[in-house]
Amino acid sequence: MKILSLFSVVRGYNIPVIVLAQYLSSIFILAPEKRALDVLLDWRLFIIVFVSTLTIASGYIINNFYDSEKDLINRPNKSMLDRLVSQKTKLQVYFGLNFLATALAYIISWRAALFFAVYIFLIWFYSHKLKKFPIIGNLTASLLAVLPFFGILLYFKNFYHVIFAHATFLFLLILIREMIKDLENIKGDIANDYQTIPVRFGEKISKQLITVLTISTVIPVFILIDRFDVGYMDIYFYISLIVLIFFILKLWKSQTQNEYVQLHIILKSLIVAGVFCIVLIDPSVLLNGRTVLKI
Repeated sequence: MKILSLFSVVRGYNIPVIVLAQYLSSIFILAPEKRALDVLLDWRLFIIVFVSTLTIASGYIINNFYDSEKDLINRPNKSMLDRLVSQKTKLQVYFGLNFLATALAYIISWRAALFFAVYIFLIWFYSHKLKKFPIIGNLTASLLAVLPFFGILLYFKNFYHVIFAHATFLFLLILIREMIKDLENIKGDIANDYQTIPVRFGEKISKQLITVLTISTVIPVFILIDRFDVGYMDIYFYISLIVLIFFILKLWKSQTQNEYVQLHIILKSLIVAGVFCIVLIDPSVLLNGRTVLKI
């Protein structure tokens, strides 16, 4: 049960998706000129991806550590499972993961070690301080979510405009999701003096901001479809816009925590679907890979 509890704390179910997202992004977006097999067999990239997953897992731990009282109100069932592991053990695992991550990153270079050391610090600073403040907390959380991909971008040193268009769309989706989480967790935030947007300015203002951000996703989608060759992934973007229209309509009808949870699930599903749909940029890569495996 304690192993299951720790798995819940580090959100182990998210880790495979994060790894897949980093590798698919590397093959199809960040380094499209490289052969897919060369990317997969790149041991330096493997270490960077592994280090980023360790850092993200440790981030979930420190976030859980500081949010334990709030989660007891917002997510009582998950919180009871998470509490099977003591706060002391959580901190021990947290420091262990961070030490291992920094040490492995140093194998790549001192710059990689510095990048992840700063990333670890920013996650701690966000969990300890920034997340309690409106707007800046949401922006920081969204930035931290996409930062590992920029770590891989710096490794490949391919600064294509299309990469930033993809990153902008992902950043907006994550930012909207963070703001929905604030609506979802409003009771716990009020009880623990978290000055989030719905707590500070009200649910109506929060919904207006979410609506504006949702509409603004049209900009990176238009740029990606009109200016760049995204292959069959344009199907995903068109479907995403339809889903986001439904999302806005449902947002203004939502009032209860369960309804906000449903909106959260819609956004999370859209993000996860986006990860798998990256292969639609060039499906022939998969077909060629299948041929190589047969040989």
